[in-house]
Amino acid sequence: MGELPTPADRVHVHTRRLHFECYSRTDGLWDIEGELRDTKAYALDTYDGVHLAPGEAIHHMKIRMTIDDDLHVRGVEVVMVAAPFAQCQGAVPPVQGLVGACLGKGWRNAIEEQLGKVKGCTHLRELLFNMATAAYQAVPHYNEFVRGVIPVDDGKPPAHLGTCMSWDFNGPAVRRIAPRFFGYRKVEDQAK
Repeated sequence: MGELPTPADRVHVHTRRLHFECYSRTDGLWDIEGELRDTKAYALDTYDGVHLAPGEAIHHMKIRMTIDDDLHVRGVEVVMVAAPFAQCQGAVPPVQGLVGACLGKGWRNAIEEQLGKVKGCTHLRELLFNMATAAYQAVPHYNEFVRGVIPVDDGKPPAHLGTCMSWDFNGPAVRRIAPRFFGYRKVEDQAK
């Protein structure tokens, strides 16, 4: 267990690497850093006539997002190390439109509004989508398990409940860890 079954005969052609790291800053804010890198296993000449050796990045983007404890974006920095077209660099400034947005409900809509379609870059959007889940793994967990900060009890279930099989409101994890919300039904679900 832990390994995929032996694959059919095949040839490696492409690698996409996504990498995220999260940092607690001394000023009380958080930095979430994301990196996307696409490489080919073969040499190619780009549409703009740039020759890339095997393993040389065709896409390589980095984002550092600074957020607060409530997951609101306080600042964002972007660099495109490698992109297939010179005009790809034009997708960097619109990312600043995300300052003030929250990495909670509505995050994907905020990204689409600021960077959707031809206003931005598909690869930056992919990084940004996933930065929210990286932030969620870092901030609340660190605050609770390291700093001992107990989440505010507003009577509503935590946002992660009901979002996957393990956190099913009717499942054993919720029954054991958050028994108060075991069997919970959202208002919109109660109307059904």
